[in-house]
Amino acid sequence: MGTQDTQEPNQQTGVGGTGRRALLGAAVLGTAGGVLGLSGTARAAEARTGAGHGGGLKSLPVPTVIGHRGASGYRPEHTFGSYQLALDLGADIVEAGDLVPTRDGHLVCRHEPEIGGTTNVADHPEFAARRTTKVLDGVSTTGWFTEDFTLAELKRLRAIERIPANRPHNTLYNGRWEIPTFEEVLKWQDEQTRRRGKQVWIYPETKHPTYFRKLGLGLEERVAKLLHKHGKDRKNSPVILQSFEPTSIQRLNKLVDNPLVVLLSSAGSRPWDFVETGDPRTVADLITRAGLREIAGYAQGIGPTLDLVVPKDAAGNLTEPTTLVKDAHAVGLVLHPYTMRNENPFLPAEFRKGTDADAYGDSFGAFRAYFATGIDGVFTDNPDTGVLARADFVNG
Repeated sequence: MGTQDTQEPNQQTGVGGTGRRALLGAAVLGTAGGVLGLSGTARAAEARTGAGHGGGLKSLPVPTVIGHRGASGYRPEHTFGSYQLALDLGADIVEAGDLVPTRDGHLVCRHEPEIGGTTNVADHPEFAARRTTKVLDGVSTTGWFTEDFTLAELKRLRAIERIPANRPHNTLYNGRWEIPTFEEVLKWQDEQTRRRGKQVWIYPETKHPTYFRKLGLGLEERVAKLLHKHGKDRKNSPVILQSFEPTSIQRLNKLVDNPLVVLLSSAGSRPWDFVETGDPRTVADLITRAGLREIAGYAQGIGPTLDLVVPKDAAGNLTEPTTLVKDAHAVGLVLHPYTMRNENPFLPAEFRKGTDADAYGDSFGAFRAYFATGIDGVFTDNPDTGVLARADFVNG
């Protein structure tokens, strides 16, 4: 997830849509199971049998646990250390990664194109002159940007923890891992699949696609080219693609047959591609029944912020769930909301314990509350917590 990830502390119909939508629906539990009120055990059994659909996604447990940028609660995000640990901790899918381009056109995995907060670039005097200010999706941003570096130059950098105030223990691993490329991730996925004897799934995101297209660095064509090269551009391929910009997903829908997911930020926000084209709609418009039907014409799922599923009151406590789960399921969309984290600042108020920013609250209770809404999966920085919470929910 990118800048639209509201839970940070600092901060046209295409071909084949229906088939992919049915496939992704099989992955996540019987959408109907959530709506009709099946028990957790019954829902899990339905998911394992695939609810009558074909394809590999049906084998994933439900609710699906998605390692957010790997296991970023324990390792600096978007590193092979984080991705590897996510699998070791039981994640069903690894979000590897947020895709941004280099000056010479390679795709690399970073939270944002600005890398001052996620790498040690500031420690490299030879790159000091590249620090600059740019307007990124309407926001003036100062730092170092991937599009100003060649891949060879980026490979000289090492990853660091992005939010050390919340995760001081992660700073132990600062400087340990380099920036992975998307092609390296695709090869890693194959290696891990062979090693573990089961299919490893990934969930990459196109980051700021309108911004990069205006720079002549279109993301979707580069993603499609690599997926085609590695034979992973089909409806049964273990790669789900996501973006906060609906037009990026529409473009991908014409290039590949992978399952596609539209990410949704806060209700009052506007996707940046809408801003650029003068489309007045907000996320609130996209999550109406008419808006969801439109999304279902070119995507198979949505990735809403958790607040769109269960809003919070002024004190930060959970209120009543919205109808988003039911409405999305009614048009065949699955829901993979974001992001569950263990640390107090990221939890609803009633699940916090104490006031320490890096202390854990009752994340199991929070997982339970969100799972009860019928969501099909969730992004989490702590995959082990998510796996245990799912077991409690399914067996409870």
